[in-house]
Amino acid sequence: MTPLSFDDIEVGDTLPPLTLAPVDRTTLALFAGASGDHNAVHIDLDFARRAGMPDVFAHGMLSMAWLGRLLTLWTDQRNLRHFGVRFVGITQLGHRITCSGRVVDKSEANGERLVKVEIQTTSQYGEPRVLGDASIAL
Repeated sequence: MTPLSFDDIEVGDTLPPLTLAPVDRTTLALFAGASGDHNAVHIDLDFARRAGMPDVFAHGMLSMAWLGRLLTLWTDQRNLRHFGVRFVGITQLGHRITCSGRVVDKSEANGERLVKVEIQTTSQYGEPRVLGDASIAL
């Protein structure tokens, strides 16, 4: 990874998109094990149906993890100063998620030069699933 330079980054620049394989049951089971989040709505079809859902669906924090990967493919994780999201849609089985980001501000605070990026996940249909932002010191 080539280190980013504050002076080389411009408002409007985009991060290289990250497109993931379609969400499947194996991914959900592996994430449940890795995260310790064994909420049945994500891994048990019968439970999900009793909850009114057509099938299991992805953990929100899995989508946040994918956005974390987008950021750390762009810059070293030690540069991350803030990373927050809000969940705006459900990621269903079969969704092919793309993570993207765009530089929206450059500033200086507390002796650091910061770049603010807006980030999101979208389904293959262009529907947003998770929206967020991050501040990165460069």
